[in-house]
Amino acid sequence: MTAEPDGPQDRLRRFVTIWSRSVYQVTSTSLTRPEFEEQLLPLAGRLSEALRARTFDAEEGRAVGAALVAAHCTDPEALSRSLDCVDAYLVLYCGEDGPQEDLRNRSSRLQHAMAAGYAGALRDRTLAEQEAIAWAAQSARSTVAEALHDSEARFRAVFEGAAIGIGIADLDGNILQINGALQRMFGGSEQTVRGRKVTEWTHPDDGPQVWKLYEELVQGEREHYHAEKAFYRPDGTVLWTNLTVSLLRDADGRPQYQLALMEDTTERRLLNLRLRYEATHDALTGLPNRTLFFERLEKAVTAGEGQRFGLCYLDLDGFKTINDSLGHAAGDRLLVEVADRLQSCATAPGEMVARLGGDEFVALTTGPDTEAEVDELAARIMHALIAPVSVDGRELTVRGSIGIVEGPAGERGPAEVLRSADITMYRAKSAGGNRFELADPEADLKAITRHGLTTALPAALDRNEFFIEYQPLVNLGDGSVRGAEALVRWLHPQHGVLGPDRFIPLAEHTGLIVPLGRWVLEQSVRQARDWQERYGGHPAGGPLRINVNLSPCQLTHPGLVQDTVDILERAGLEPEVLCLEVTESALIGADDDLLKPLRRLAEMGVDIALDDFGTGYSNLANLRRLPVSILKLDRSFTQGMQQFPADPVDLKIVEGIVSLAHSLNLAVTVEGVETGAQAEQLRILGCDSAQGWYYARPGPPERLHELALVDATG
Repeated sequence: MTAEPDGPQDRLRRFVTIWSRSVYQVTSTSLTRPEFEEQLLPLAGRLSEALRARTFDAEEGRAVGAALVAAHCTDPEALSRSLDCVDAYLVLYCGEDGPQEDLRNRSSRLQHAMAAGYAGALRDRTLAEQEAIAWAAQSARSTVAEALHDSEARFRAVFEGAAIGIGIADLDGNILQINGALQRMFGGSEQTVRGRKVTEWTHPDDGPQVWKLYEELVQGEREHYHAEKAFYRPDGTVLWTNLTVSLLRDADGRPQYQLALMEDTTERRLLNLRLRYEATHDALTGLPNRTLFFERLEKAVTAGEGQRFGLCYLDLDGFKTINDSLGHAAGDRLLVEVADRLQSCATAPGEMVARLGGDEFVALTTGPDTEAEVDELAARIMHALIAPVSVDGRELTVRGSIGIVEGPAGERGPAEVLRSADITMYRAKSAGGNRFELADPEADLKAITRHGLTTALPAALDRNEFFIEYQPLVNLGDGSVRGAEALVRWLHPQHGVLGPDRFIPLAEHTGLIVPLGRWVLEQSVRQARDWQERYGGHPAGGPLRINVNLSPCQLTHPGLVQDTVDILERAGLEPEVLCLEVTESALIGADDDLLKPLRRLAEMGVDIALDDFGTGYSNLANLRRLPVSILKLDRSFTQGMQQFPADPVDLKIVEGIVSLAHSLNLAVTVEGVETGAQAEQLRILGCDSAQGWYYARPGPPERLHELALVDATG
């Protein structure tokens, strides 16, 4: 067994050796293979540096692609072999110390950049050659015309020595003479070519104007024309040319002959077609990629009246787990198998399957009756995924979620259609997966609104679009207002005032809940200080307290305790003024590490309230280990007390909870009090405080002290 190279230069040299061996056989160069390898060495170095650079620079890949053209690697196979070599060996020999997935992604981007640079350099070279040929053609045309008038000998020298194909015919289309270059282009004998008339050289790909221009020329109505034209060779193969045809006149100016100049562009056209294919097809599965799919989708959604389209957007369920557990190679083999199955599902006219990236695929059907066809297509796809896929001896179950969009052409753009399909697919995934769902405009609107709110959240905090309303907390013993709960609102520029249920889950999902929660705490504590400075606290004695909600994300944030201490110190308030509310569900199964910051706050004198108590199904005995001083009983337990007589079961439950709480030295606050009968019954049961619409709805801070003054004066 051969030892692996030791240093980076050895590994780079090994990569260059493999590259040169692969490409040298299809390169038009006079260099020996070792000399050619030395020519590739700096190019490999640039690729290696680009692969490991801090920031990706596509220009390096494009420069390497252009350098291949400069090194005479212009055979289409040279580019293909170079890209295959980079794909297979660049990360292996030049990126062994980095994260492999990132390096593979960067290697793929370098390959695209190389192909782009190669195509651009080849195009520039072609344009330069075309300019030279055009100059030569003009020179040849002038020389031929002069030779016909002046000297047959001089004409023959130019005619036979020209590098481009030249043919002369009379105005009836009879081919009179051809040069050696033209004979070689057609691959037949001179008599084979000369035995045919110009009008016989038709091809199905001829442009609609080609023969119209020809007729105008032989009739003397134009002097020359230029076209890209295909010809059939005698063996049936196709020759593609840049064709220039000029009219030759006699000394008196009468049309006499036609002169054709042909440049063979067959290889360049094949290369362009191959580059086009690689640019529009997925390298792994061979399916059309996002670029080609969008071209087809745009045609489908802008088709004429009476045409419809149907789109299935497929995402595999649990694919990340397969990648993480079995590796990306196994994941790739799974994707190839899925792609083959999907391809077999879309074989009818107007149907196509494409891979958008990752484990996302789309299937498109078009025609006048896609309402039934798209459902059948989705059913075929789901059925095709039933059979397990064998990868490395393992039988993997494949599941997928599909979002379907169907409708008439001309109503929506491709981006809107794809977005609707994507939203619908995630709706199917949220419903359990392994199913397909039809697009629902109302559900789309909700998802789009949710996304819009998510993206607008960070700027909303900077633009001061949030504000706080305060709902009074009332002492059930004497009916006095002792504090308030701070409830954040969002004054959205388009949607108006939004309650916390519309944006708090989004803030938790994006992580913005931490700065938002800090802002709410700071504003609420500052308001409590303002109450104390302006009114001297509650008229009956003691400061007005402030309750602030904490989300689960804030509980795990390392700066919670310090932020709270800093905010209280800046406001000049004692910790006893503040009560932090934590939902019961956030503390179910909480370990000591999660409870530690709450214990530190409680030891400082901050009250901790267990919010929505009774909805988390926690063990009541677990209350002992929680650093809470207040239970906030969920409104679901007291709804049966809104009317007289109260529900006896609710009475027993609340009575038991209050008794348990008081035995543990916990105060009980009740949420959602809406009637006087409810408030009186809760007072009789021993509840300590309450809040709800019976007392006041959430409102501006001024209303709170007004209510407190009313209570104090009777």
